[in-house]
Amino acid sequence: MSSTPIGRIPVRDVRPAVECGRRPAKAVVDETFLVTATVFREGHDAVAANVVLTDPEGTHGPWTPMRELAPGSDRWGAEITPHAAGRWTYRVEAWGDPVATWRHVARIKVPAGIDTGLVLEDGAELYDRAAAGVPKGASRAVVVAAAETLRDDTLPVATRLAAALTPEVDAVLARYPLREHVSASETRELLVERERALYGAWYEFFPRSEGTLEQPHGTLRTAARRLPAIAGMGFDVVYLPPIHPIGTTFRKGRNNTLSAGVEDVGVPWAIGSPEGGHDAVHPRLGTIEDFDWFVSRARGLGLEVALDFALQCSPDHPWVHKHPEWFHHRADGSIAYAENPPKKYQDIYPIAFDADMDGLVAETVRVLRYWMGHGVRIFRVDNPHTKPVVFWERVIAEINGADPDVVFLAEAFTRPAMMHTLAQIGFQQSYTYFTWRNSKQELTEYLTELSGEAAAYMRPNFFVNTPDILPGYLQHGGRPAFEVRAVLAATLSPTWGVYSGYELCENAPLREGGEEYLDSEKYQLKPRDWDAAERAGRTITPLITRLNSSRRRHPALRELRNIRFHRTDNDALIAYSKRSGTDTVVVVANLDPHHTQEGTVSLDMPQLGLDWHASMSVHDELTDETYRWGRANYVRLEPGRAPAHLLHVQASPASPQTGGSKAS
Repeated sequence: MSSTPIGRIPVRDVRPAVECGRRPAKAVVDETFLVTATVFREGHDAVAANVVLTDPEGTHGPWTPMRELAPGSDRWGAEITPHAAGRWTYRVEAWGDPVATWRHVARIKVPAGIDTGLVLEDGAELYDRAAAGVPKGASRAVVVAAAETLRDDTLPVATRLAAALTPEVDAVLARYPLREHVSASETRELLVERERALYGAWYEFFPRSEGTLEQPHGTLRTAARRLPAIAGMGFDVVYLPPIHPIGTTFRKGRNNTLSAGVEDVGVPWAIGSPEGGHDAVHPRLGTIEDFDWFVSRARGLGLEVALDFALQCSPDHPWVHKHPEWFHHRADGSIAYAENPPKKYQDIYPIAFDADMDGLVAETVRVLRYWMGHGVRIFRVDNPHTKPVVFWERVIAEINGADPDVVFLAEAFTRPAMMHTLAQIGFQQSYTYFTWRNSKQELTEYLTELSGEAAAYMRPNFFVNTPDILPGYLQHGGRPAFEVRAVLAATLSPTWGVYSGYELCENAPLREGGEEYLDSEKYQLKPRDWDAAERAGRTITPLITRLNSSRRRHPALRELRNIRFHRTDNDALIAYSKRSGTDTVVVVANLDPHHTQEGTVSLDMPQLGLDWHASMSVHDELTDETYRWGRANYVRLEPGRAPAHLLHVQASPASPQTGGSKAS
């Protein structure tokens, strides 16, 4: 069994590396990320390294110098930034650095008077070689002049050495180094996708609930009246549950009852009836022309439409009779309905993949392309973990091969191995366990995981609630809980989302200890008087709007890999920062929705790009207050009044308030 020979200068453990380099790492356009590698050599001579980034057309960009991340660690790193979508590659090159080796020796021997002439002559020869690698022009002359001075024995030795160590010489050799024994790592693939794959704010709502007094069942045209308010809150994506015909066989009634009345509208995920299947619009919602109008109206407001894709059927779906091989048949010939014990879905038939995988792939691609033809470029995929991974790999590869801008979100609340694998094989985004991470320790550990090596392939979408999930934290924490979870989701992750009604702080559960909504919108129409709620001040819409506005203003909040946590002496307070270039944001949140919490936030100032003893002006984007902060800062946060600080670290000092950062 053969193996790739190791280079003269070993280059080991290049990261990011997804499945040991078998799958591409991921980034989005203009996203900066760190490439690292272990680089070393025998003996004591100096080594150096660089990253070579190659664009989809095969053009090499200027190579990026790497630096040793910690002295003596042999671990090197450099940040790279791809500026266009497509399939890129990157590799690490390591090389002997004879100039650096000579400089180290010369700085020791020449002042000590050891072998002075020989050392300076060796340096002159090295600089001659280095100059030959510099393009003709003024910069080459700088190195040539240094070589001539090194061998000019009429000058003092200190002068000769100093000429070789000037900033001007350093600048030229940094750009055109003399490299020996160049060794390259294996080439890694890098899939660069559009920004929406990483960043965006999602709003989910049911068009059928947006009706009128005369006609309670909404249509796509009546639902479009909600779009300006959604856009006004700063959302980027409006996500619709399935809009297809709904079956009547075993239709569920209100609150998941098994006996549906004539007025019960059914579950949108029970897809299919004699009126059509996955490529049809529910007649009560309108026509495909109405859907086109809805998409156009959303686009005019700066919103993308995401559509739910649920690969399952009601017993009335046309596929049941046309493709019986696509379903599990029990011993008595009947088709098994879907179950997720203790939950039962009598109105839904799951798909079986063993008999005709090719046919299912082809039909799925056809349906997706149908909706793509009507303006949909984002799909939220329902329960992908209940289907074979290889099925999704084939489907997404076929779609993205021709249309790389299409984004797939995996709604897979399941075991970590499945969630991570779905991300690795193609899903651009993933639901996560954020919904159930509430304490400082839980959030810190989970975000450290998501923003670390997993960020090379898995992009989290932090939904604060869903039609299926009303977390206990929201049930028992009231409005303050809704406020702080919105702050956390919107600032911890580049992508976050809310399900309609979150801004009204709807938190009535079906039963104590469960996570289902009372009178869930999955089973019935749920009209809301938005105007009355706004007039009465019963919404957290202003907070959501401020959060989304801050996200758009601050590049730091549109990234994932840049999160850093800071120490607090009260575990009810969590503090973290995000930094992108000159843009730095610090967030401090009270995780206790019931009590005022206070304490000291100790900032790791170098993580903010500042000296340990620096003082800075910070502007709170939630309250418009400005404070003077430093390494240690007193914070007081009262539920219902100030759920958190969202602090922009200002480059130029503003007029700070005296004292600490008291918010009460």
